[in-house]
Amino acid sequence: MSILEIKNLNLYYGKVQALKNINLDICKNAVTALIGPSGCGKSTFLRTLNRMNDLIESVKIDGDVLFEGLNIYNNYDVIELRKRIGMVFQKANPFPMSIYDNVTYGSKIHGIRNKKKLDQIVESSLRDAALWDEVKDRLDKNALGLSGGQQQRLCIARTLAVEPDVLLMDEPTSALDPISTLKIEELMDELKKKYTIIIVTHNMQQAGRISDYTAFFLNGEIIEYDKTESIFYKPVDKRTEDYITGRFG
Repeated sequence: MSILEIKNLNLYYGKVQALKNINLDICKNAVTALIGPSGCGKSTFLRTLNRMNDLIESVKIDGDVLFEGLNIYNNYDVIELRKRIGMVFQKANPFPMSIYDNVTYGSKIHGIRNKKKLDQIVESSLRDAALWDEVKDRLDKNALGLSGGQQQRLCIARTLAVEPDVLLMDEPTSALDPISTLKIEELMDELKKKYTIIIVTHNMQQAGRISDYTAFFLNGEIIEYDKTESIFYKPVDKRTEDYITGRFG
């Protein structure tokens, strides 16, 4: 079952076309990996899904992005959309405040003030982000004192705290060491039981390990999209095979 349907999507930065006629259905409760060389449109595409590209003046978009059947450009308030389609960035960006305040930040913006409710949100979000046991005794400490991997999992917890349906991840492990990377990969496998995950990754092995579906982008186009197993072992397009086997990229 599809939670997001992208139809004939084109995106321009001024006169430069960055995305060309993208058609894609994103399956619910699955991990979809977006792969391709640098500058091929993966992150631009990811940012269209929660309208982050709206923040760039020169951007022009046509086509449809349907979230649960409704066009995100006509039928959703941007704040509500970004609550339901959350985003985790390449570099961990915790706020310079306590771990507790980081996790409750979005909930407070959306009007939740009850201390008991906020405590529940903090514990459940940190548990979902596989961080609770590591930080439960220092929730009042500054989040900037956490390690890089912990900071990234805190950012995941902060995103989960407002109860999104979809989690967008833009190379969430590229700045992390192998052990932290493994923890986040294991976490994604757990999270897809509750959420739909779309991840941009440069790491072919990571895409192969964690994703159920893979879309291969090249020069702003989707060359091939299928179950990850098929993309990696039985690609239809020669360009997909060349990229996955390291002949370019």
